[in-house]
Amino acid sequence: MPPAKATIAAPKAAPARNTARGPGENVTVPFSTVFFSMVLLWATYFLIATVRSYIAGFEMQFEIAARRGFVTMCGIGLTVLLWFLLRLFDTRALWIKISAAIVLAMPVAIAIAQVNHLVFEELQIKEEERVAASLNLRRDKAGNLLLDVPLAQPADASPQAGDRPIGEAQAEDASPAQNAASESIVIAPADSTSNRWRSVIDIALGRYFLLLAWASLYFALLAGYQASAAQRREEQFRNAAKQAELRSLRYQVNPHFLFNTLNSLSALVMTSKPKQAEEMIQSISRFYRHSLADDPTSDVLLADEFDLQREYLDIEAVRFPERLRTSFDLPEELADVRVPGMILQPLVENSVKYAVSPVAREVTITLAAREEFDRLVITVSDDGPGVPEVTRHGFGIGLANVRDRLEARFGQDVVLSSAPHEGGYVTEIRIPLTRLPEQRSVRSRRSK
Repeated sequence: MPPAKATIAAPKAAPARNTARGPGENVTVPFSTVFFSMVLLWATYFLIATVRSYIAGFEMQFEIAARRGFVTMCGIGLTVLLWFLLRLFDTRALWIKISAAIVLAMPVAIAIAQVNHLVFEELQIKEEERVAASLNLRRDKAGNLLLDVPLAQPADASPQAGDRPIGEAQAEDASPAQNAASESIVIAPADSTSNRWRSVIDIALGRYFLLLAWASLYFALLAGYQASAAQRREEQFRNAAKQAELRSLRYQVNPHFLFNTLNSLSALVMTSKPKQAEEMIQSISRFYRHSLADDPTSDVLLADEFDLQREYLDIEAVRFPERLRTSFDLPEELADVRVPGMILQPLVENSVKYAVSPVAREVTITLAAREEFDRLVITVSDDGPGVPEVTRHGFGIGLANVRDRLEARFGQDVVLSSAPHEGGYVTEIRIPLTRLPEQRSVRSRRSK
């Protein structure tokens, strides 16, 4: 029966192992975070460009801002497309990610520049028409934008006596031949395919570095999420290792106790004590049903731990009916404190083995618990002969098991002391006092 139950209890730890991420599992940045970074970057671009346009004193500010807003929305959409492409390199080396960003950002930047050119092309024509109304701007047959500048008069053309200074009225009286004396200057060449692409590339370079800045931000976010995931995996592996250690130490207790009880049961059978043997079998059954009911890595209530040791001492009382006496001191307010399961078993076994078994008189084993400065103090004591030197090595194995389990559960924040005292031997455990929140509320209601 006990081995079968042990094999059933062991698979409880499988879900904990399955929750740990594998080291090769892909880690991605949530889309909400990525999209927020895009909106933030392009909103900053929109704000800076709008302030710059206002300081420069451009006309039609509202219409320019509206068109710039449309370009910004298109920029966000094309940046999302860039993100979908960069995601393909999330698990690759850093230099590959950087190379991918350098290559993929360029066509996206050209697409944004093309949108910008198309959106502002009509506005640029309107601006030329507005300026042409106050200046001599015109386009020739080839499409070149020209500015007609009047030619300066020769320096020796000094005014004659009786002539008036040339003013606005005189200018109006000037002959058409005089007004036609001007020179045409090319302000902008004709809108050819090469010139158009030159303008698009010029805009694309600015957007290219903007996209590279966002790619750098994305890689930084990705590295942060990957570092957090690695830290979580490390913590999960550390917890899994700690649970394995606790499980191993816990299972070390069961075979040792089983061997002792089977030897005692064999002695009862050989000495023709069937009634006592039957009582011991029933007690062993109850003990293993209790001890194997929970996950070996989980904590149990201190009251349950005391009950378990009471069942164990009932088993030993069959062996030593005239010698073994027990005493339990557990305050009600400490009954729901959490402790590692079967943590007291090796200590109680040592008391039976080294205090009760070697003597022919009555020996009392006492289990007590108290609270001191928010710490739980548990003592296992007896009024036996203490620990003989010849058996000290075997006695230390049980203590080492208890110490290892406490340190695996609480770290270094534990104290385990064991030493003879006047009239017997005492072992004391000091650990942090922990309760589950719901158990605290139950205890408080119970105390009311």
